[in-house]
Amino acid sequence: MIYFCYFLLSLLFIRLLVAIVNFLSFAYLPKVKTLGTAPTVSILIPARNEEENIGTLLEQLSTLEYSALEIIVYNDHSDDKTESIIKHWAALKPTIKIINGQQPPDGWLGKNHACHKLAQAATGDILLFLDADVGVKKDFLKRSISHFQKYDLHLLSIFPKQIVKSIGEKISVPLMNWILLNLLPLSLIRKSKNDAFSAANGQFMMFNTATYKALWPHEKCKSDKVEDMAIIRLFKQNNFASDALLGDKDITCRMYVGLDDAVEGFTKSIFQFFGNSKAATISFGVITTIAPFILYDNMGIWGFTVYIVGVLFIRVFVTLASKQSVVQNVLLAFPQHLVFLTIILKGLINNKRKKLIWKGRNILQG
Repeated sequence: MIYFCYFLLSLLFIRLLVAIVNFLSFAYLPKVKTLGTAPTVSILIPARNEEENIGTLLEQLSTLEYSALEIIVYNDHSDDKTESIIKHWAALKPTIKIINGQQPPDGWLGKNHACHKLAQAATGDILLFLDADVGVKKDFLKRSISHFQKYDLHLLSIFPKQIVKSIGEKISVPLMNWILLNLLPLSLIRKSKNDAFSAANGQFMMFNTATYKALWPHEKCKSDKVEDMAIIRLFKQNNFASDALLGDKDITCRMYVGLDDAVEGFTKSIFQFFGNSKAATISFGVITTIAPFILYDNMGIWGFTVYIVGVLFIRVFVTLASKQSVVQNVLLAFPQHLVFLTIILKGLINNKRKKLIWKGRNILQG
C-alpha cells in the first residue's frame, strides 16, 4: 500500500507541475494587433433559442474595426425571438446575414449541421465560429488573426474567460478549466504532433478556410456531441498546425445559467476531457476523492496534509491562469468536487439510457 501512496503523491506532483506550467506560460492571445495582410473573415454563429444572447453579441460585433468582414447567423429552428432579433440587426448592418435552417437530417447533431451550413455559405479567407453566448471586445479579432498568422495555424480555439454569477455556476463552471489546466500543458497542443495533446472549445473556433473546406470537419464529425475535441484531433492527425489558448477580458462567456444547466452541459462532454475513456474518467474521480484518506491511513497526518496543500495549490494556479477568483475557488473546492462526481455519475447514467436532452433534442440517440 505504501507504493500506492507514493503513486498518489507522484500524480499530485505532476498535476501541480502542469498547473504551474500553464500559469507561467501565459497562454493568452498576444497584445500585438499588427497584421501581415488583412484576410477576409467570416464570423459564423449557430443560434438555437438564443434570444437572451444573440442581440448582445451582434451589437458587439457591429462595432468591430475590420472592413473585410461578413457575419452570418444560422437560426437553427428557434421557437423564441431569436429570428426577429437577428433580422433587426441584419436590417441595421449590411455585414450581418441570416440563414433560416430546419431540423437537422438523420445522423446529424443540430450544432454540427448548423456549422456545416454556415461554412458552405461563407466567403472569407478565415472562418470564425462563435457561440451566441460569447462576449467580445473590439480588439479580439485582430489579436486572434495576428496569432493565427504568426504560427501559420489552420485551427485556433480559445477558451473564453468564464463569467459566473449564481452560486450554482460558481461550484460548477470552474471545473472545466480545473480539469484542463492540471492535466494538459496547453503549449503542447501547438508544439506536439501527438493528438493526445488536444483540447478545443466550440465557443471559439477559427479555421483557415481552404483547410476547412478540404476536410469539412463538421460533416466528418456530424454525430459527435463533443465536436470541438473531435475536430482538433482530426486536424492534428492530418498534421495541420493547431493551437488552443485561454481568453481574457476581450473574449468572455457566461456558458451556463445555474447549476442544473451547467451539470447538463458538462455531462455531454465529461468523458471527452479524458480521451473519451469512461475508465480514465472514473479512475480520476475515484483517485482524487479517496487519495487523502488513503494517505492518512498509511502515512499519517503529514501525508494527508501534503496532499491537501498540493490540491489547494493546484486550485490556486489553475484559477490564476483562468483569471478567476482564487478565494472563491479555494473555498468552494469541496462542493466543486462533489459536483464533478455528480457529473460523472450522470454521464454514466445518460450513456446507459442513451438519452441526453440538449436544446430540446436528444443528442445521445443511436
